[in-house]
Amino acid sequence: MAGYGDLLRTPGVLRMISAQLVARFPNGMISLVILLHIEGITGSYGAAGVVLAAVSIGQAIAGPVTSRWMGRWGMRRVLTLTTLVSAASLLGIAFLIAPVPVYVVLGFIAGMSTPPIVSAVRTIYPKLVNSKQLTGLYSLDASLQEIIWILAPVLITFVATQAGTVVGLVLVVVILLSGCAWFILSPEVGRVRIPRSKRSLGKVLTRPPILLATVIGFLLIGSFSAVEAAVVATFSHGGVEAGVVLAVFSVGSLAGGLAFGHLPMGRWAMVRRLAVVAFGLALTTLWVNVWWIGATLFVAGIGIAPALGVLSAMTTASVKFSDTAEAFGWVGTGQLIGAAVGSAVAGFLIDGPGGVTAAYSAAAAFCALALLVALVFVRHQPDLRERGASPIPDTEPVPTIG
Repeated sequence: MAGYGDLLRTPGVLRMISAQLVARFPNGMISLVILLHIEGITGSYGAAGVVLAAVSIGQAIAGPVTSRWMGRWGMRRVLTLTTLVSAASLLGIAFLIAPVPVYVVLGFIAGMSTPPIVSAVRTIYPKLVNSKQLTGLYSLDASLQEIIWILAPVLITFVATQAGTVVGLVLVVVILLSGCAWFILSPEVGRVRIPRSKRSLGKVLTRPPILLATVIGFLLIGSFSAVEAAVVATFSHGGVEAGVVLAVFSVGSLAGGLAFGHLPMGRWAMVRRLAVVAFGLALTTLWVNVWWIGATLFVAGIGIAPALGVLSAMTTASVKFSDTAEAFGWVGTGQLIGAAVGSAVAGFLIDGPGGVTAAYSAAAAFCALALLVALVFVRHQPDLRERGASPIPDTEPVPTIG
């Protein structure tokens, strides 16, 4: 914790972490409020699911593209444009009374225009701290993002049920505009310029660590989505248990990140951290009881933020600075697809003869496969204990704006 205190005292770090957390806060609200809003208008969860799928597809397609645009047109221009388009499309969903296909198009536009805050901030981080501090900063970032998943769903559910889903969507837009404005206007965003990449789109995936990070992220987030679906199916009929259990999952991640995220990241760091998550998820299959599921998910959560911190560090350390944003875009796309696949698989299993136990087993299997991939390809994971996680220098100077 003392090391994290030193990080937060580094000029610009606290502002960047705080601004990006507020800018990303709507990510924990959008899916739920759109689900409630579209179901309320159409009376169909199926229609709401189609709109949410359009949002996810848009996000998956846009991730690498808008991240790469930041090297061509600058962070501020891309972030400003995407923020405004995303806000406008969400307001369209809120206030238009239209056929479902119109909401699908608006949802797709909202997903396509999701501001690439994650790619931007994780590209800025290497310019704020030295290479030895960078791994700790990525772990701190991964830990604090759990605040979003603890607070955002509770807030938006309360607002949507008490004041209505239109008010909920407007609240999402207000937070989006405020958080992104804070981030965009921060001096660090104007000071750092991403050089224009000389490589074609997608070429960054030919680097084994980036492909590995994308695959592991796909499987890891798939396991989270499967377990979330299983928890909701298990406890949603009983009141607040599902929300509490998922909050405990996130609290475990926050605690694990703060306690262990600063540890050195050698080649085996990912394997060790995924082993903790896989162990906790495997235990969930033994007994469907609120106390047991809560306790085992807390154990699993301890490894989540540290594992995500390794993913960010290995991504940055494996590419040139000019390719960092695009690399994070691809990793994010892998995670979005994993979330969709994990939810779909769990939903299918919940409706089948295996019920929720099968869904918990699927979550454990996703994570076990991620662990296996990390173990088999451990030699492709960079050893960051000595050199840190700074990106590979570009061959030309990286200009800054004073």
